[in-house]
Amino acid sequence: MIRDVRHAWRLLLIARLLARHDALFPLERIGVAAPVTALARLVSRRHEPGRPGQRLARALQQAGPSFIKMGQALSSRPDLIGEDIAADLSDLQDRVAPFPGAAARATIEAELEAPIADLFRSFDDQPIAAASIAQVHHAVDTEGREVAVKVLRPGVEEAFSRDLDLFFWLAELIEMARPDLRRLRPIDSIRTIAETVEIEMDLRFEAAAAVELAENMADDAGFRIPRVDWGRTGSRVLTTEWVSGIPIDDRNALIAAGHDPEALLAKSAEAFFLQVFRDGFFHADLHAGNMFVRPDGSIVAVDFGIMGRIDRKTRLHLAELLLAFLSRDYRRAAEVHFAAGWVPAHRSVDAFTQACRSIAEPIMDKPQNEISIAKLLGHLFQITKTFDMETQPDLLLLQRTMLVAEGTGRALCPDANMWLLARPLMERWMRETFSPETRIREVAEEVRTRLARAPELLGKLEAGASALADGTMRLHPDTLRALRRDDRRHTITVVWATIVLILVLIIAA
Repeated sequence: MIRDVRHAWRLLLIARLLARHDALFPLERIGVAAPVTALARLVSRRHEPGRPGQRLARALQQAGPSFIKMGQALSSRPDLIGEDIAADLSDLQDRVAPFPGAAARATIEAELEAPIADLFRSFDDQPIAAASIAQVHHAVDTEGREVAVKVLRPGVEEAFSRDLDLFFWLAELIEMARPDLRRLRPIDSIRTIAETVEIEMDLRFEAAAAVELAENMADDAGFRIPRVDWGRTGSRVLTTEWVSGIPIDDRNALIAAGHDPEALLAKSAEAFFLQVFRDGFFHADLHAGNMFVRPDGSIVAVDFGIMGRIDRKTRLHLAELLLAFLSRDYRRAAEVHFAAGWVPAHRSVDAFTQACRSIAEPIMDKPQNEISIAKLLGHLFQITKTFDMETQPDLLLLQRTMLVAEGTGRALCPDANMWLLARPLMERWMRETFSPETRIREVAEEVRTRLARAPELLGKLEAGASALADGTMRLHPDTLRALRRDDRRHTITVVWATIVLILVLIIAA
């Protein structure tokens, strides 16, 4: 009860802020807090300039860090807020006023249990970048190497915890009051955001992500990850090598330095594809501020607080889907949705093929540099209600990442398309992944895994049989009656189980 009252009051304050920016429409459309929105509209009657998405972005920016994160998450949900508003929210930047350098120094000394002078030769109090969760300072370590020092904001953990609890409360309210919106899985979507934020607020996780990504990309010389200084890293402080280079969206500066923008776009598209489809672990915040081009032409990525993971089965479905759309094979695109379980089996494949065509053709008919696979996926999310599709929270982060990556790619090379440049790599990877040799290796690995568990399963079977024999485990009378009725079927099952067990033992030998 106390939680409900507390969050209802906060919701009223937030609704009032939205009303001041003439951006109450998200709450009004959901329709689960009509008295709150009506009161907020009454006490804050405003008519602000700009498109609805722009007004909402300004309101979220003022509401604070958690709401900026929420807005960025909503930018990948055109099925919820519409394509135009999602497009405006995709430009919502995670930039806030910096906190004092003295507070950063205090955090570093408390976290690393040493004076700043023992850790760095010099430390710049003025940050080079400030975001909702942390800010970054330039420093020189005791060995004379330039480093970037990322420091969490004071009190950020408590602030996010309070706001996330509000978001969960509102999601619970939506699922309770609007059963028709449960297919959008609002609670699961908030949980995905919460997990991402939780990882972002322990900088050791970010350090580990940087190392894992560096190991995955070690053989790809054109894509680099800064080295982590573990000795100067803790839960609230992260130190990495300093990165100098040209921002990847500064096309004129890159050309002046002798770089080929199309070659850079092809290199970045290849790196993104390998992260997503080969490794299933990808940088999920690939805006221009996080990618730099070094003099040797290599691309360096920074800021590993937001990372995504996709399991192998989903990666295979996504790769097939991407190639199907690029080839305009809409029947195959529909079949992939059914094979992945994203569309229920009782729906019509023919009807979904028609839907895929209606969504993709307007996009695929555009000049190649305007083709957006991310927008295409966004359109697919919009038809979830028609085909009883459930939202896939794990794919929302990827769709948003693709949207940001496409925008960065267009700034770098306006006349090219990153997906078409990466298509030969996709096709080669698909051939290798679905080759008979690869499938045989995968089946063999699965057999080895199952055989490795055989002794454990046999041990459990033996223990269960012994318990039945000595009377320490009793079966329910209904179970015994069912066994008596199905004696013949039981005997056949035992025979087949014995045969299978013998075959397993033969293979294992």
